[in-house]
Amino acid sequence: QVQLVESGGGLVQPGGSLRLSCAASGSIGSPNTMGWYRQAPGKERELVARITSYGSTRYADSVKGRFTISRDNAKKMVYLQMNSLKPEDTAVYYCSYSGGYSSSPEYWGQGTQVTVSS
Repeated sequence: QVQLVESGGGLVQPGGSLRLSCAASGSIGSPNTMGWYRQAPGKERELVARITSYGSTRYADSVKGRFTISRDNAKKMVYLQMNSLKPEDTAVYYCSYSGGYSSSPEYWGQGTQVTVSS
């Protein structure tokens, strides 16, 4: 079992920044992939960014150049730095974990709300 706890969401004005954090605990294996997904009202959950335990990253086209995913393997943490936020970034953001070489999430956090509004 893996437990994931997100923090750092909130309300921010367009053009602002937020940093999301996700703390992982439990049976963390290696290699693994951790990521951030988001779900806006009435929409399907979508990948925002993911990072493998050896540092390979992938981003959704909509966030490239604005968001940066990073991780600290020793602390079992993953981060999402979000800059130049837009109203369309408003969603519940979920941390994810997948073990081995799979990129399909096996575990999810409870989610943290990000609202971009003036």
